[in-house]
Amino acid sequence: METKLKMIYWKGEKFWIGKLFEHPEIMTQGETLEELEENMKDAYMLMTMEDVPENHDVRELAFNL
Repeated sequence: METKLKMIYWKGEKFWIGKLFEHPEIMTQGETLEELEENMKDAYMLMTMEDVPENHDVRELAFNL
């Protein structure tokens, strides 16, 4: 299934920087616009866990913050 999302992006001092309009917590950078797009796709997959197989386990972790 194809998902289409909007990326907000701009040129920083050294890199192109972007974040997803629908998920502003997902942000990344790239030396070129093409690299930024690829990095954004990777960041989206990692953050939304779409690469987790159907047969998976869940474990609760405790953090002392």
